Amino acid sequence: MKSRENLVRLKQFQVNEKRKQLAQLDMMIADFDRMATELELQIASEEKKAGITDESHFAYPTFAKAARQRRDNLLNSQADLRQQQEAARALLEEAEAELERAQMLESRDGRGREADAVDRSAMIG
Repeated sequence: MKSRENLVRLKQFQVNEKRKQLAQLDMMIADFDRMATELELQIASEEKKAGITDESHFAYPTFAKAARQRRDNLLNSQADLRQQQEAARALLEEAEAELERAQMLESRDGRGREADAVDRSAMIG
């Protein structure tokens, strides 16, 4: 049946798209992690240069404050992306299950058609 083949192709496309979305989220999380680590190093360097590590000190470096804020924002965004990642994983698993069901239906229909063809040829021949 054409409709079953189309359904399998559609489900395969959906699974591939979910995998791409998950890969993009993974890359973004890794990038945010890398950027946060770089900011940590810059903060430590700036604090060492100034000799002040207390954020509430009046002479605490402005660059360190700004870098700390950017790092915190990145970590918050990373946490949000992790939630999206969990949801994307669940959607991927669901899409894979739907694909598997569609493939089973298609293979079952294919076997049914083969049996019908054998029966018809036996009746004719």
